[in-house]
Amino acid sequence: MSFEADQTVDRRRLKRQIGVWRLLAIGFAVALVVVLAEWSGADRVVRGDYVAVLSVEGIITSNRQREEALDRIAEDPHATALVVWVDSPGGGTYASEVLYRAIRRVAQEKPVVAVMGTVAASGGYMTAIAADYIVARESTLTGSIGVLWEATNVVGLMETLGIESDTIKSAPLKAQPSPFERLSDAGRAATQAVVDDTQRMFVAMVRERRSIRPVDMGMAISGRVFTGRMAVELGLIDALGGEREALAWLEEAQGVSADLPLLPVEIEREWPLGTPVASWFRKTFLPEELNLDGLISVWQPSNDL
Repeated sequence: MSFEADQTVDRRRLKRQIGVWRLLAIGFAVALVVVLAEWSGADRVVRGDYVAVLSVEGIITSNRQREEALDRIAEDPHATALVVWVDSPGGGTYASEVLYRAIRRVAQEKPVVAVMGTVAASGGYMTAIAADYIVARESTLTGSIGVLWEATNVVGLMETLGIESDTIKSAPLKAQPSPFERLSDAGRAATQAVVDDTQRMFVAMVRERRSIRPVDMGMAISGRVFTGRMAVELGLIDALGGEREALAWLEEAQGVSADLPLLPVEIEREWPLGTPVASWFRKTFLPEELNLDGLISVWQPSNDL
């Protein structure tokens, strides 16, 4: 009897263990499906017409998945319009230009309206002017139409520490500006030429997209920031308001029903395993400012008192 009782106890213990492992397996499978859906954007199935909403917040950096998502919106017959929410001081000039052109591709297929948040300046403003109509609050900060190239020089510090740096290069302007040598007059002129040429591109975008009076153009492209109230007077934006006013414009001017659901643009993210892990780690854990390369179209208030 004792042997049979022991067998019964063992069988019950085995069944409990199997049950626990089965529950763990089911839980793991469910969690995996949820995670994969989250990363792939496959958790949303859209049926019927809708208005797509793209949020552009913080420093603008290159994002290939975002541009691909916008191209899908341009081709989606159920996406009747695009609302671009911009709350950004700008970022990389290249990244801002790519985003601008991606939004323009959408605008060739369906109406696009931009809604400015607290700040939509520099590259953030470049993003907004890709829309057909722009609204902002009275206290929104916008404008800052300009380009800059920041170059840190540590030559003085190196001299103080007794450190020397020798650079062998193929031409005098190679690798200028460099933090390890003083910027020459020729190097400064060459760098300024790059900044000026990129500024001409930015100004051409503004001239093409906004109906600004010639008398106001000089002030508009001076690099300064404006409030929403000032911007509407200059023609940098179309009206004061927010999302309500943007949707009203879509309905009244473009015939887009105000009853359609607003759905965020699904941007696929890189899976943080395998080959993309370094890129994912950089984008996830490093400050956005560290990811900016090349020319910058960004507005930040000065720390000088």
